[in-house]
Amino acid sequence: MSNQTVNRRAIKIIGHRNPDTDSICSAIAYSNLKNILDPTQPCKPCRAGLINRETEFVLDYFHVPLPQLYTDVSPHIRDVDIRLAEGVDGELSLRRAWMAMRDQELDTLCIVDGKQELQGVITVKDVATANMDGIDPNTLREARTSYQNILDILNGTVLVGDVTGKTVEGRVIIGAGSAEQIEKVTSPGDIAIVSNRSESQLAALEMDAGCIIVCNDGKVPRTICMLAEEKGCMVITTSMGTYAAGQIISQAVPIRYFMSTENLLTFTLHTPVESATKVMATVRFRYFPVLDEDGKYIGVVSRRNMLNLHKKQLILVDHNEKSQAVEGIDEAEILEIIDHHRIGTIETEGPVYFRNVPVGCTCTIVYQMYRENGVEVDATTAGLLLSAILSDTLMFRSPTCTPTDERAARELAQLAGVDLEEYADAMFGHGGDVSGKTAAEVFNGDYKIFTSGDVRFGVGQGIYMTEKNRRAAQALVGPYLPEALEKQRLDHIFYMFTDARNSNTELLTAGAGAEELVAKAFGARPEGGVITLLGVVSRKKQMIPRLISAIKSEQE
Repeated sequence: MSNQTVNRRAIKIIGHRNPDTDSICSAIAYSNLKNILDPTQPCKPCRAGLINRETEFVLDYFHVPLPQLYTDVSPHIRDVDIRLAEGVDGELSLRRAWMAMRDQELDTLCIVDGKQELQGVITVKDVATANMDGIDPNTLREARTSYQNILDILNGTVLVGDVTGKTVEGRVIIGAGSAEQIEKVTSPGDIAIVSNRSESQLAALEMDAGCIIVCNDGKVPRTICMLAEEKGCMVITTSMGTYAAGQIISQAVPIRYFMSTENLLTFTLHTPVESATKVMATVRFRYFPVLDEDGKYIGVVSRRNMLNLHKKQLILVDHNEKSQAVEGIDEAEILEIIDHHRIGTIETEGPVYFRNVPVGCTCTIVYQMYRENGVEVDATTAGLLLSAILSDTLMFRSPTCTPTDERAARELAQLAGVDLEEYADAMFGHGGDVSGKTAAEVFNGDYKIFTSGDVRFGVGQGIYMTEKNRRAAQALVGPYLPEALEKQRLDHIFYMFTDARNSNTELLTAGAGAEELVAKAFGARPEGGVITLLGVVSRKKQMIPRLISAIKSEQE
């Protein structure tokens, strides 16, 4: 069986951690565009974290399913070529198991039940050991070997009896001697391997043998057959000689008797390749079973498969900084970046399509790409694009907003069939409601980490249409900032509570020297623990550049 992949791998279009509305909507809308332009290469929208209430409102309003969550894009077992070797029945004989290994060039077979649940594994070494241990006359009985297996490996013919569902109940006796000798060694239920001599056959019958195997295609008299039927003894003939039959019959034992069942080393589709490789290095096994999400066996992997790793292919939207990207980004293949932020720290292995436009929202860029390619924007997609533009530009109040953003939003509102102002009020009102939320949930609603030189700092932002919601959010997040600072091992955290209607921000900080940086950047000092920044509403255009400038001036 040739190596095959488990499924066709879609390109994942994904935004930053702690995704905002633009991050989610641009991933969905751009996936839709890519799938229209090239249906042969599927793309799927994904998210790198939990969504906030504003985005939740948008998806519910336009009846769009939540993108799949990916918190780590480092390679997993599903990203290697899994060999789809079929599982085998535990009743398979040792001989048939060896033949299967030989034909498939596979040294391990996985034994499964009728539900494809893994029962054990057997290797070519196990088969060889079983054969080299020689003939134990009791093995067939102890293993409850089926007569069907015996008939199969002897290529025999049943003259008397029915092998269906019957298993061996005695020892194996090779009747090469006289009839008297056969009588001495045969017990009820035994399998007697005899020649074509009728006296030997009769002797085995008189001792109540369970089965007589007549070798060399020997003739069995009618009277012997009648007596065997009367005694309930099976009679099987084979073209093999007595010696050969005696040697090969031990290979009729079912593989379940020799399979390994304890401490099986298995992987799932979600097992990280790094972890799997470490496990493989500690043992001598060549192949390892792989189980799917439901615990069902699907195939095997080897060390060689790890060399044929298929990195996850990503298109990044609404970010291009490593600190904001999903975990494992260094082990993925980035194909494109669509963004409207400053050029950050993402590095790629080769050239990629990088579209970075100084507008207020990534979805404005995506809308441009729809128009450039002559693709019609349906009402649902228009609603998603509109929502992101309204969110990122604070309904055109943010200094990051450009005429291009506003023009796009008004066109999209018509395509979506919504009243722009009424819809914006509903979206912002829902997004600003923090009732029932924890401090961590509000904090992570729209939060990014940045780096300037050796300084790592986080900047979060909540945008509120009502004073009540803004005050409630501050009361939750304020006490949480020192804890977040320690958990994330940052130098500073700055959190913006923005009044969208009046275009002002109240800022809370954490970390030694954070207030001094704000004073240097904005000339503002805290009053009552809160720093008021008049006219500041944009994290990207007003907050981040000034903070970085202040940090650099301290490092000079």
